Amino acid sequence: MSPITTVPPHVLDHRRRVAEAAVYLRERSAVAPRVGLILGSGLGALGEGVEGAVRLSFGEIPHFPVATAPGHQGVLVLGHLEGQPVAVMQGRVHLYEGHAAQAVAFPVRVMKALGIDTLIVTCATGGLNFRFRAGDLMLIQDHINLMGVNPLVGPNDPELGERFPVMYGAYRPELIQLAKEVAISQGTLVQEGVYAAIPGPAFLTKAELRYLTRIGADSVGMSTVPEVVAAVHAGLRVLGIATVSDMAIPDAGHHASETEILDVARRVGPTLERLVRGVLARL
Repeated sequence: MSPITTVPPHVLDHRRRVAEAAVYLRERSAVAPRVGLILGSGLGALGEGVEGAVRLSFGEIPHFPVATAPGHQGVLVLGHLEGQPVAVMQGRVHLYEGHAAQAVAFPVRVMKALGIDTLIVTCATGGLNFRFRAGDLMLIQDHINLMGVNPLVGPNDPELGERFPVMYGAYRPELIQLAKEVAISQGTLVQEGVYAAIPGPAFLTKAELRYLTRIGADSVGMSTVPEVVAAVHAGLRVLGIATVSDMAIPDAGHHASETEILDVARRVGPTLERLVRGVLARL
C-alpha cells in the first residue's frame, strides 16, 4: 500500500485563499492574463494605459494584503496592454509594512492561478555602482536576499512548486536580452546589475552600503525578492527592471529623501513605460 500523505491544514488554507481570490477576479473580468506586472514606487502610471481595464483595489480582493507605502496605489488592473492580456499591480506590499513574506508573495500566487506564465517586476532602487546615475534603468541580472526571510519557509505545497526551486538564472536571460534589444531600438540606455534586498524601512548606514558594494551589489531596495522567489517556485519566467531613483554611494555626502526618490521614479516613469510596452509587444 502507498503511504498516506497528510497535507498540513495551513497549506490547504493557503490553497483555499488563493483559489477564492482567483475566483473573485474571474467573476469580475473575462481576461485570462498571460503576463503579470508589479509596478513599484512611483511607477504605477503604466497601469493607466491598460485597455478594457477592470480595476480593483487590493482591499476588495479576498485575502489580498493591503498596500500602505507612499507611491503605491494598491490597485490590481486586468485588461490588455500592447495586445497582451495582463494583470497589473499598481503598487505592492512590503515586509516593512508588517506583512509576512508569504503575504508579500500572495499576489504572485493569485496571478499564477489566473494563468500568467511571465512576471515583470519593477522597483525603485538605490544605485551603488559608480557607473550609474539617478534616473537610469537597471535590468536585474541577479539578486542578493538580505531580508532574513523567504516566502517558501514552512511545509511545501507540491501543487505550487517543488520543495527546492533553483534560483540560478531566476531572471531569465532571454527576457533580459529581449529588454536590451527593445531598449536599443528605442534609444534608451539601460544598465545591468545585481539587486540587494533589505527589509527596511530605514535607509542604510554608510558602513552597510560599503558592505553591499563589497559583496557584489549594484543597487539596493526593500522589495521584489519575495515575489521573484515565489514566481520561480511557481515556474514563471521573470524579468526585473529597477529604476535607479537615487545614488546610495556611501561617501557621497548626501542620501536622497523619500520625496526625492519618488520624484525621480515618476520622472523616469514614461521611459520605463516605453520599455515595458516594447517588451510586451515582442513577447
